[in-house]
Amino acid sequence: MLKVSAANWPYPRWIAHRGAGKLAPENTLAAFRLGASYGYRMFECDVKLSADGVPFLLHDATLDRTSNGPRQMAEGASSVAGDHPWAALSQLDAGSWHTAAFAGEPLPSFENIARYCLQNNFLLDIEIKPTPGLERLTGEVVAQHAARLWQGTDVPPLLTSFRPEALQAAREAQPLLPGALLLDTLWDSYLEVAQSLGCVALVCKHRLWDANTVAQAKAAGLRCLSYTVNDEPTVKRLTDLGTDGIITDRVDLFSPAA
Repeated sequence: MLKVSAANWPYPRWIAHRGAGKLAPENTLAAFRLGASYGYRMFECDVKLSADGVPFLLHDATLDRTSNGPRQMAEGASSVAGDHPWAALSQLDAGSWHTAAFAGEPLPSFENIARYCLQNNFLLDIEIKPTPGLERLTGEVVAQHAARLWQGTDVPPLLTSFRPEALQAAREAQPLLPGALLLDTLWDSYLEVAQSLGCVALVCKHRLWDANTVAQAKAAGLRCLSYTVNDEPTVKRLTDLGTDGIITDRVDLFSPAA
């Protein structure tokens, strides 16, 4: 497996956010398939743990926004996704909230999404998205599963998180997998923390990048990625700054070959 570094960077510039952005129900196999139909070959997704430790795709802590969980679960049951076993979560409808055309689309396990990507030579940006309180456990489990699934392949997935403790646990579990720190603000010592975690990149809210922050990141030996970029002026600004990766919802607007 390739040893990823800022100097040895195998990932494409364009990354489809949660599969296909807002064109399909996020973090589902249907979204990945739609993103792929637009020519994307790298995808971002969010991974957390079920109550019995199965990694699966979901952005929010709760089931309310992107599934029928609140209606499907027993009255009074927790809406927190991580409070439920995978057997129950796997039966939920994660498509109807988007449009009727996606009714019945299930929450995917991380393993199923990984196998889809591996079979089609797609690359993956895995955001470790822990249920609060499970940061280290989620980082460890996701890293272990990723190492197993990508064993013997050329390019590993990129593990990212807003939570340094999740990245630290992932690194301790599988030090050969590349990591990146996600940032929505530039808090104190973020560069030092990224370096201490062995990160190869920073993934920032796109407004945080300017000539100074890009120069500082590159001087620290880090690649510069941006989320979530959905308009042409922002793409031009980030390109002119010399950033390295763009995560977008607008798979219909931006060609990944550009």
